[in-house]
Amino acid sequence: QVQLVESGGGLVQAGGSLRLSCAASGGTFSSYVMGWFRQAPGKEREFVAAISWSGGSTYYADSAKGRFTISRDNAKNTLYLQMNSLKPEDTAVYYCAASGQITAQAMGVTAFFAAEYDYWGQGTQVTVSS
Repeated sequence: QVQLVESGGGLVQAGGSLRLSCAASGGTFSSYVMGWFRQAPGKEREFVAAISWSGGSTYYADSAKGRFTISRDNAKNTLYLQMNSLKPEDTAVYYCAASGQITAQAMGVTAFFAAEYDYWGQGTQVTVSS
């Protein structure tokens, strides 16, 4: 059983930056594919980014490419999301998630789907003002 706790959200002006963190405990962090998702009011949860076990492979939603960077520190059991050039449409609750079922062969296809993730954090609010 993996517990995930996000932090780092807040209120920021458009064009600003935030760095989200996700601290993991209760499992072997390096054995999980990790992802970030977000959910805006009235919208479905959507994929933001994912990272492989060692961090060698990363995947991004089109909305995040070039602005967000996902990374992980397996020694610290922590996942990060660096968000730059933030826009009002980035306003959402951001969730980190861990998957023990995604395989290396299929990660390029399956990492985008919330159903592939087994454990979720409680979320952290990001609000971007215009």
